[in-house]
Amino acid sequence: MAFVYFILAAIVTVFAAVKLSQYADVISEKTSMGGMMVGTLLLAGATSLPEISTSFSAAAIGNANIAVGNMIGSNLFNLFILAAFDFLLRRRRILERASRDHIYTLFLGLLLTALVILALWLRLDASILGIGLDAWIIALAYIFGMLAINKLPKSEPAATQSLPQTEPANPSASLSARAAIARFIAAAIIILGAGTALSITGDQIAVITGIGSSFIGSFLIAATTSLPEAISVFVALRLSNVNMAVGAVLGSNVFNMIILAISDPVYTAGPILSAVSNSHLIIAVGVFFMSLLVLYSLLQKKTISNFKYALPSAIVILIYFIASYLNFTY
Repeated sequence: MAFVYFILAAIVTVFAAVKLSQYADVISEKTSMGGMMVGTLLLAGATSLPEISTSFSAAAIGNANIAVGNMIGSNLFNLFILAAFDFLLRRRRILERASRDHIYTLFLGLLLTALVILALWLRLDASILGIGLDAWIIALAYIFGMLAINKLPKSEPAATQSLPQTEPANPSASLSARAAIARFIAAAIIILGAGTALSITGDQIAVITGIGSSFIGSFLIAATTSLPEAISVFVALRLSNVNMAVGAVLGSNVFNMIILAISDPVYTAGPILSAVSNSHLIIAVGVFFMSLLVLYSLLQKKTISNFKYALPSAIVILIYFIASYLNFTY
């Protein structure tokens, strides 16, 4: 039954994520918030709710590998999602059309990922007020990084905000901004509940199959808790909202890092990053290099051929499968 409940929770997550993206698109259209802001803050935060409940639940029951693997693995899967869509839709050049302001979020994500890699390598056993020193550093870097991003100049040219409208219109487009916000909150709560179910059943599956919490956390649970991001990107692109699609992924990756830090006090056996398998270092390094390639794609010149444009995304996809294989065989 653990498998049945896991699948049911995943289905609920997908349905709620579709509605969440539709409501987010309405909010971006009918409020002063643009696609990038809605994607990076609202949608990224809401689609990260399964990661919050999953990592907190896993940390509370003492399963550090699922708690940490879920967060790092979700970031790996999120970048894979973005690269896969960019590669498949290379003629539309998603990352080229996206606002250059996403670079700020990407730089913060790179910094936080580097700190996680350092923490997994050094294995610090020091704590302050019951929270690991590495978790404090990651949390403070996130806070100061977000404050810095908010102060940086923003520019979101209208010409780079959307793809040509080739898909059906948003079925929720007739909603008012207030109604869209209310339904957005309701869908986010549903996703939060489904994320908790994914965590509990995922832990049971790890025990039943004997595969191991590290791989289950980094890939099975990470992929399913990242379903909202995947669906959000798909729906945002169907609605021609490129900045919301890119912002949902990059914003979620940054948000996941702070969730990783604040999961530490929930895990009572010590600093959570010092209690996990070394295999997580493989995933973290993969996330770092995949992020660099996405950054390169955002900075590419517009005059290059489709082949050269799509090459970084193809390499990101390759890194995802290499990291998956190395983690499984570690």
